[in-house]
Amino acid sequence: MNVTTTRKDLMIVNMGPHHPSMHGVLRLILTLDGEDVIDCEPILGYLHRGMEKIAENRTVIQYLPYVTRWDYLATMFTEAITVNGPEQLGNIQVPKRASYIRVIMLELSRIASHLLWLGPFMADIGAQTPFFYIFRERELVYDLFEAATGMRMMHNYFRIGGVAADLPHGWIDKCLDFCDYFLTAVSEYQKLITRNPIFLERVEGVGIIGGEEAINWGLSGPMLRASGIQWDLRKVDHYECYDELDWEIQWQKEGDSLARYLVRIGEMTESIKIIQQALEGIPGGPYENLEIRSFDREKDPEWNDFEYRFISKKPSPTFELPKQELYVRVEAPKGELGIFLIGDQSGFPWRWKIRPPGFINLQILPQLVKRMKLADIMTILGSIDIIMGEVDR
Repeated sequence: MNVTTTRKDLMIVNMGPHHPSMHGVLRLILTLDGEDVIDCEPILGYLHRGMEKIAENRTVIQYLPYVTRWDYLATMFTEAITVNGPEQLGNIQVPKRASYIRVIMLELSRIASHLLWLGPFMADIGAQTPFFYIFRERELVYDLFEAATGMRMMHNYFRIGGVAADLPHGWIDKCLDFCDYFLTAVSEYQKLITRNPIFLERVEGVGIIGGEEAINWGLSGPMLRASGIQWDLRKVDHYECYDELDWEIQWQKEGDSLARYLVRIGEMTESIKIIQQALEGIPGGPYENLEIRSFDREKDPEWNDFEYRFISKKPSPTFELPKQELYVRVEAPKGELGIFLIGDQSGFPWRWKIRPPGFINLQILPQLVKRMKLADIMTILGSIDIIMGEVDR
């Protein structure tokens, strides 16, 4: 601990790892002078499961069910990044329809993630009501996911070259109904929260990050956009079909906890706009690139061969990752989620480095809480929006 021990009345307090406001198993060792925070040391690793090492012993298809356990609130994004890497390495084209379905799923997932940020964040700073409201809306998103993928949280839906299954009949109408309903729900949240004087007292001017400071710390997502930097990978990297849709980057210039709240609320309405346009303009055609099924496939297996008994099943693509390295990234709800992938002429990746947004956004926490009051730690930590699954991996 880098604290001067000349003062005798400093108190060292453990916050977490079981504290309800820590959002997982984060532990903070705080040095307090009365109510003022002198120093804060975050301790990570309570949820470390060796995700990167597991990836190096699995083919990409085998690894897909694992990835939803990093950021388990925005599961579609982890799947997207997992298939985007091999697609770019193997130069695999994704059909238009699959790309539109992906965008719809990603934006629904972004809404679900922001909702489950908003509820606990409000509960942390003393407002219990929104916590129950957001579960009502989030349940509807999960119903849509369950109808399309069969799973509510861990979908295992994306595939290399497309998605696992087409949208079921009536799903598009159901989703459009949800969009109309959700816009009224967001305006209800804004009425309830945004101008609430007690809420504003708690968040305005708390945890201010300047634009240059945000860039130097490597922050991304709402943390960066709330500091006046208009940077969104959906606009920058032009992945999937975001270019064909009309939407705006949400940003604020204050850089405090209120600005981060406003950015996320704005992102929810923008996501609805994107989903509505994608649903209206979704093209026909195949939902996956069937060519990749024939990669490295042995022709005419013997009649009594082991392979032959499983011929009725959809074979999964087991193509070699070429000897290249690649960094792919998507704009997840929490920031830039990236993977550094090194192929090695085999079915397994040689290296699979995950760049989680939560881990890098969390670095600035000790600097933000210094010289603040103890109660402001909750506000600041809540506004960063971390999920320990992806911080510890």
